[in-house]
Amino acid sequence: MITEINKELAKQLISKYHYLGSKGFRSSVIYGLYINNNLIGCAVYHGVSAPETVVGAFGLKRNEQEGIWELGRLVLLPEYNGKNYGSHLVGKSLKQLRNNYKARAVISYADSSLHNGGIYKACNFIYCGMTTKKKDFYVNGVKQERGKTKGIIGGKWLDRPKKHRFIIIYDKGLRRKLKWEIIK
Repeated sequence: MITEINKELAKQLISKYHYLGSKGFRSSVIYGLYINNNLIGCAVYHGVSAPETVVGAFGLKRNEQEGIWELGRLVLLPEYNGKNYGSHLVGKSLKQLRNNYKARAVISYADSSLHNGGIYKACNFIYCGMTTKKKDFYVNGVKQERGKTKGIIGGKWLDRPKKHRFIIIYDKGLRRKLKWEIIK
């Protein structure tokens, strides 16, 4: 069974089993996958993290981005990985998202250092290549959160792994506006 859950329930799984661990996350709508009344996975949706992404993808201004979602976290208990539970969760949660909320498109990313987005491919997301090269700022080996870095002594900029970009589009008008390259 897949149903909406609250952030506190999702945090229990994400902090223990997602590669980003207890790092905070944005959420608007969260779906949990239950088997025998046990929560075994969740999919976390929210508005896009960077509105510039939607500008680049579709040319939409910030005030035109309603209904564009990001699948920001996806996690399963380890024993359920690789057994189609992930694609089942994403597919059914997308259907519920569309039925209950305005959903014109959903964007998601797969960290290239960890996986290639097989679940998104199985759910008919469009593959749009890799993100551009970016760097993160580290001090004493610890990545710093976004913000001011000027004047910090001993810090250095290091390359961040690129991410695979995926999108599923429900609004036919948006499909015609897609500027990202579609890679087969």
